[in-house]
Amino acid sequence: MRIGVCGIACEKCPRMAKGVCPNGDTGCVPKNNKFCKIVTCAFNKGVKLCFECGDFPCETTKTGPVSYGYCLYLTDKA
Repeated sequence: MRIGVCGIACEKCPRMAKGVCPNGDTGCVPKNNKFCKIVTCAFNKGVKLCFECGDFPCETTKTGPVSYGYCLYLTDKA
């Protein structure tokens, strides 16, 4: 199972499920990506997963498929 930059399984990503992932079967990797702010942010910050970033969760996290409340819970910031 591949894990996307946002932390969910790529197979559960809405774009992957619809067959319109800009990275095809590879799934998300940190790089500049006009389709995903999260992937671009991870690339710019030099992390593979959002959870590795010291600023997680952030405003960019809110645009992703993982509930922001759950992200707060994971970091004990809820």
